Amino acid sequence: MATLSIIVPVLDEAAGIAAALGALAPFRERGVEVIVVDGGSRDGTAEIAAPLADHVITATRGRAAQMNAGASLARSDVLLFLHADTRLPEAADGLVLYGLAATERTWGRFDVTIDGRHPLLWIVAAFMNLRSQLTGITTGDQAMFVTRAAFVSAGGFPDIPLMEDIALSKRLKRSGRPLCLAARVATSGRRWRQNGVLRTLVLMWRLRLAYSLGAEPAALARRYGYVPRE
Repeated sequence: MATLSIIVPVLDEAAGIAAALGALAPFRERGVEVIVVDGGSRDGTAEIAAPLADHVITATRGRAAQMNAGASLARSDVLLFLHADTRLPEAADGLVLYGLAATERTWGRFDVTIDGRHPLLWIVAAFMNLRSQLTGITTGDQAMFVTRAAFVSAGGFPDIPLMEDIALSKRLKRSGRPLCLAARVATSGRRWRQNGVLRTLVLMWRLRLAYSLGAEPAALARRYGYVPRE
């Protein structure tokens, strides 16, 4: 049976990292490797994470660079990339490993639900899942997973500050469509609450459209709110 590594890129997640990694403890007990990749946190995130993960390393800030660094350290056959504010279903490790083996696919993702009480959030999540099913494009909130061989063959995540998940999806699609697992990951609705559901939805679609039309990811990242540190 193949083995699984979960890679968690983090930046200033001290408030929630203990809970996030605590939720992964059952997977570690079953032999899943958990790697936390810190992008230069200033709030003690790495120190909190150290006793709760198999490895905690530091990499250049940026999800793409951090996830690539974690992948290079991982020892498993399959890599799963997990945002710190996203929770996996209880049997996620088995669903991934058995699903890939049974379908002979090399990558995939989960359906997603967005935590929060706003009535539009379940509609947004349903639309995200349907869009992903139809297009074969996966976003980071859906806990993308991929065999090491396919990841290496695709060149890993491109070193861009935004849309790295979409870019990698397009590369991976060349070798086959993703395994779409109906089991749901739960992702935080924090950004949706802070900025407003409709406003956030419009912003995300404008950014995706601009990217598809050739806009520079760095410019899109600034529009998304990414601010480089001094």
